[in-house]
Amino acid sequence: MSPGNQKIAFVINPNAGVKKKIDIIEFVKSYFPETIPYDLIVWKNPYDFESVKQQILSGNYRVVVACGGDGTVNMVSSVVMNTPMAMGILPLGSGNGLARSNGIPLDLEDALAVIARAETKTIDGALINGIPFFCTAGVGFDALIAEKFAASTTRGFLTYIKTSISEFFSYKPNDYRITVDGQVLQSKAFLITVANAGQWGNNVYISPEASLNDGILHVSILKPFALHAIGGIGLRLFRKKIHTSAHLISLNGKIIEIEFEGQLPVHYDGEPLKADGKLRIEVQPNALNVVC
Repeated sequence: MSPGNQKIAFVINPNAGVKKKIDIIEFVKSYFPETIPYDLIVWKNPYDFESVKQQILSGNYRVVVACGGDGTVNMVSSVVMNTPMAMGILPLGSGNGLARSNGIPLDLEDALAVIARAETKTIDGALINGIPFFCTAGVGFDALIAEKFAASTTRGFLTYIKTSISEFFSYKPNDYRITVDGQVLQSKAFLITVANAGQWGNNVYISPEASLNDGILHVSILKPFALHAIGGIGLRLFRKKIHTSAHLISLNGKIIEIEFEGQLPVHYDGEPLKADGKLRIEVQPNALNVVC
């Protein structure tokens, strides 16, 4: 960590995650070392992140800690990327993809101890139609579930599974034109994930060979499959073996374009959006310093 201001900012999203029964402000005050100066920035209005962003950028912090789920982590990381600041995570979400991928403890006291040590590494990021992400982005079934999950009144892995089951039988795979560093593939797909990190979250690995700092993105194209194949695919996802499945096509590259008919749901780090006809995804090497 470079010399300069030693202050840390904790960005607290009181509406995020599955551990909201915990008073995060009081938790930080009780367990974070008193010898390290810090500010608390509370993201009160979920529709107004701009004020939070301005507080981060004007504070001259050495570390900015996202206290929340994957959406909070993505928003804070998007501000911190390509700056001298480092990103810390107090994982309060249901998936905690970036925290898990960087070996950050899910136990909150242990995570605070990691933040206090402030040891960092640099990882890549990526852009999907200009929007930053750091774990995965994609189109297809997982993006549909991200959209449904975001609208749900409950959180947690069980809600994610229930939503996936309820949507599976009515879901129809789409046709895609995928271009990876100029090479074109036409394919019908159940889903397409572009991964900077190997997992969606909850240790579910869609791109087990992905690395956070290799300067490339890993494209996982899961082809349509029969009902009887679900069990095997599920096991491979949890065992980091999905890339060995005959149902998966794996590609690597720095610039990925995905074309399709009409408007489809898309996700970036689990956050939903809609896209019309085309996605452009490009790696951003060495974009983010992470405390881990």
